[in-house]
Amino acid sequence: MAELVVTYPTLSIRRLCAALGLSRSWWYACQGPSPPETEAVALRESIEDIVLAFPGYGYRRVTHELHRRGWPVNAKRVLRVMREESLLCQRQRRFVHTTDSRHGLRSYPNLLREHVVHGLNQAWVADLTYIRLPTTFCYLAAILDACSRRVVGWELSSRIDTDLTLAALERAIAARQPAPGLIHHSDHGVQYASTRYVTRLAEMGAQISMAAVGHAYENALAESFFATLKREEVYLHDYRTLAEAEANLEHFIDAVYNHKRLHSSLGYRPPSEFEALWRTERDNDGFLEGRMHLPLAVVRS
Repeated sequence: MAELVVTYPTLSIRRLCAALGLSRSWWYACQGPSPPETEAVALRESIEDIVLAFPGYGYRRVTHELHRRGWPVNAKRVLRVMREESLLCQRQRRFVHTTDSRHGLRSYPNLLREHVVHGLNQAWVADLTYIRLPTTFCYLAAILDACSRRVVGWELSSRIDTDLTLAALERAIAARQPAPGLIHHSDHGVQYASTRYVTRLAEMGAQISMAAVGHAYENALAESFFATLKREEVYLHDYRTLAEAEANLEHFIDAVYNHKRLHSSLGYRPPSEFEALWRTERDNDGFLEGRMHLPLAVVRS
C-alpha cells in the first residue's frame, strides 16, 4: 500500500502574521531570546555581580575575574558593557594626611630604594589612615607583606598613637612569625619613630626603613592599599560607630582583600592565592610567572 504524504503550503512569518492580524514583533517575542541575546544578558549579569562585590574594579580587573569564572571575553567588550550600564563611576573624596614628621626622633634611610623583594616576610610596609565617623574620626594602622600585598596585621582605634601601631605590629608578628632580618618600612610618622615602636622592632631583629619626608611614593604599596580600602569599602558605607567600622573593615580586609580581590601586580591573583603559588614554586625550586622583581621605590600596584 502506497504511503500517503500530506503537504501544507508554506507561509512566511510576515504573511502568516498578516493573515492572523498579529504583529511580527509579538511573534518573535513569543519565541524567546536567541542564544546570542541570552549570552549577552548572562554576561551583563556576571559583570554586575563582580562590580557589586568589588566596587572599585575597573574593566581590566573585571575582565580577569570573568576569565577566572570561565567567560572567554575580551577587555574591549567588557569596557563597552560597563559604559552602557554606567558601571565605571567611582566615588572620590579628598585625601587627608595623617603623618606628623615634625619630631626630634631618629630617622632611618630607605632600605627598599634598591632592594629587590623576592619572598614572603622579607619586607613589610606599614602606614596609618583616618576613617570618618558621624562626629569624630577613627584611625587604622595596617602592615602589608611587600611581596604578596597581603595585609598581615591591622588595628583600629579612636586614638592615633603608638599603642595603635604597636597593636597592628603584634598582630602581624603573631600571624607570620618572621625571621630576624625582616625589613620594616614606614613613613617618618612619630608613631613609627617612637622609642617603644623602634625598641619592639629591634627585639624582633627587624631592619628599620623609612620613606623620605614628603615622598609618599616611597611608601606606595601602603598608600595604594589605603586608596583601595577607601574606594571599595569605606566610601560606600556610613559607619555610625567604631564597632560598626571595625566589623566592616575586618570583613573587607580578611575575607575580600586578602582572599578574593585580584591584584594586577600579582598576575591578577588575590594575595592568599599568590602566597600559595609562591610556596609551591619555592618548594619546587621554580619561578612564579608574572611576578615583577623591581625595586619597591618604583613599584606601583
